[in-house]
Amino acid sequence: MRISELLRRKGPGVVTIAPDASVRELLKVLAEHNVGAVVVSPDGVLISGIASERDIVRRLHGIGADLLDAPVAEIMTAAVHTCSPDDRVETLNETMTQHRIRHLPVLEDGRMVGIVSIGDVVKSQIAELEDEREHLVRYLQS
Repeated sequence: MRISELLRRKGPGVVTIAPDASVRELLKVLAEHNVGAVVVSPDGVLISGIASERDIVRRLHGIGADLLDAPVAEIMTAAVHTCSPDDRVETLNETMTQHRIRHLPVLEDGRMVGIVSIGDVVKSQIAELEDEREHLVRYLQS
């Protein structure tokens, strides 16, 4: 399955936050949208980084409560792995496992068109396995 099909099923929505927003604001956005990471973007198109729950926890341990007033740019992961709508879901599984990441923005012609999480990848693989099982059952019953 291609990422474009996964986005068609899931929807193209991407939650973003400005680099100068506070970590406190980031926590609010994560909770409001019930997501584990947001793309850090000055304009909703360009990617400055990605900020996840993991980024917050790792920095909170070292800095303490003062972290809540720090800008998101100070805690975000700046080196963001991305994928394209033409990529196959199977390759994302490898990328996410190899780099220990759970969210990949999807870029088309340099513009962000969606985001894929490890949960999206697992759901699509389960759906494909269920389809294969159904086809095998029908074949065996005929």
